[in-house]
Amino acid sequence: MSCTIDKILTDARTLLERLKEHDTAAESLIDQSAVLHRRVAAMREAGAGCADQVSAGGAAGPTPVSPRQGPGPAAERPDPSRLRPHVVLAQENTQIRDLQQENRELWVSLEEHQDALELIMSKYRKQMLQLLEGRKREEAEPVLKVHQASSGEIESQIDRICEMGEVMRKAVQVDDEQFFKVQEKLAQLELENKELRKLLSISKESFEVRREDLPD
Repeated sequence: MSCTIDKILTDARTLLERLKEHDTAAESLIDQSAVLHRRVAAMREAGAGCADQVSAGGAAGPTPVSPRQGPGPAAERPDPSRLRPHVVLAQENTQIRDLQQENRELWVSLEEHQDALELIMSKYRKQMLQLLEGRKREEAEPVLKVHQASSGEIESQIDRICEMGEVMRKAVQVDDEQFFKVQEKLAQLELENKELRKLLSISKESFEVRREDLPD
């Protein structure tokens, strides 16, 4: 198949249209990534608030048991308000894992767009070489100018896609770090919960001993 100037120009226009489509898709990926980051930030604030509540509860110590009340069912059950932050952080942990997976999928999609652009650019260069090989320098000069203009815009679009990919790579790294922080906080809350249960048990045992020592 012969390679003509008209065909090169048509292919160049088609390439630029595809670049615009890829650019729009990349913008959409960045917007989705921003939404994910806002959701992570909101959950991070909620987790911090829960952690403060648990820390305050631990500092106050176990609730004293009145001798008149006796060791009823309410004294045997742990305070639900102390367990709630643990449940909230467990849910947050799962949600952050889901967000990380979505972010990685967006990253992979962006890299696929970048690979497609590189492939299109490679085919375009090949067509230009085929055209220039069969023409004299004077005849090829207009084609070279068109090629340079189109190549500049194409390279600019590819660079922009690469920058977006770098932003998403950093976003995935930040999400990973936040995930480990949440895991660490969850482990800390589990340890505090065990200590609170232990203190509650000691308080109940002490109450039972004092009750047995009281005269009938």
